[in-house]
Amino acid sequence: MTPPYIDKQTIATHLPMSECIAVMETMFRDLSAGNILQPLRTLMHLPDKSGLLGMMPAHAAGPGVMGIKIITIFHANGAAGLPSHQGVIILFDGRTGTPLMLFDAEEITAIRTAAASALATNLLAGKNASSLAIIGSGEQAQRHIESIPLIRPIKTIRLWGRNKEKTGQLAKTASAASGIPVFVAETPQHAITGAEIICTVTASSTPVVKGEWLSPGAHLNVVGSCTPGAREIDTEAILRGKLYTDRSESMFNEAGDFLIPKKEGRITESDLQGELGEVLTRTKPGRQHPGDITIFKSLGIAAEDLYSAYHIYKQLR
Repeated sequence: MTPPYIDKQTIATHLPMSECIAVMETMFRDLSAGNILQPLRTLMHLPDKSGLLGMMPAHAAGPGVMGIKIITIFHANGAAGLPSHQGVIILFDGRTGTPLMLFDAEEITAIRTAAASALATNLLAGKNASSLAIIGSGEQAQRHIESIPLIRPIKTIRLWGRNKEKTGQLAKTASAASGIPVFVAETPQHAITGAEIICTVTASSTPVVKGEWLSPGAHLNVVGSCTPGAREIDTEAILRGKLYTDRSESMFNEAGDFLIPKKEGRITESDLQGELGEVLTRTKPGRQHPGDITIFKSLGIAAEDLYSAYHIYKQLR
């Protein structure tokens, strides 16, 4: 029997951002408790490097499910009006292996990525942080403008993107939807200077944020890069900040934001402060001083997709 396919609209209805943040908290607690099996993702790059195919499996003992996300990433798709990330998530019964549901991976990825950043922000940012900077103007820029104000009293948003027309349009629509003033910044530095929460959500392979621009007390969600040779923030930013991640194994193998400074001999694996699940369960400390600069390096892990899919499945079955 072919399992049903769950489209974007149905996913959006049954996985609202506020619920997904709670789902991410449950998942990270289970991950920290050792109840999730999750090998590193497998990436197959095309010969001309124009795109890649990623395969991300996971198993969760608590819900008794397993699944895999199969996704393609083609960053040049925007010029053709196509999303950069496309694919499917397949949910299986963890006891029998029976396929249960198929899901649009683009929509789940978009929601759960911003929800994980919101959870990280809730754990690590200053409690009264009210200024948000977004570096990027794509899907994740929009989703982070949606997610971060759910957990902090955001009063102003500064937005920067390479495409000025696209950035301007996003600023208008996001401001109208959120009721929060969204200003277009001329440069990344202008967007970041003085910001208490910063989200980098670009496809850049070289730093768009310099450590010297960061104000004491800032929190960063570094989201856009997920391969060893690409990074969005420079070495100085890493050195100034206290570093956290979703999964240490993923960061030590996949995150150029960490691996490039490590190759330079500037940091080691001991500089990782902890995973989000460890901060949630208080086995590792989060922000300790108001002036700390905290950095959440998001890799986007398979368990986030699995728990999001299972949340939808429970409502639809």
